[in-house]
Amino acid sequence: MKHNFWLNLLLILIGVVLGTMVAQLTADISYMSWLSFGLDFGTKSPVVVDLGLFSITFGIRITITVASIIFVALSIWLGRLIMKRY
Repeated sequence: MKHNFWLNLLLILIGVVLGTMVAQLTADISYMSWLSFGLDFGTKSPVVVDLGLFSITFGIRITITVASIIFVALSIWLGRLIMKRY
C-alpha cells in the first residue's frame, strides 16, 4: 500500500508539471487557449520575518488550469493501468 502512495504522488506531480507546461505553451494559440484557463489563488503578498541576521519569507501561490486537471487525470489513469499489469 505504501508503494502505491508514492507512485500515485509521483504520477500526480508529473501530471501537474506537464499540464502546466502545456498550458503555458498553448496560451497564445487561439484554438488551444482554453487549456490555459484556470484559477490562481494564494497569499496576496508574502509574509517576511526579519530576524536581523537572516530573514524568512512565507507565501504560497497555486494555479490550477484545465490542462493540469487533464494531465493529472491521465497520469492517475495510466498509473492504474500500470499497477494492474504488474
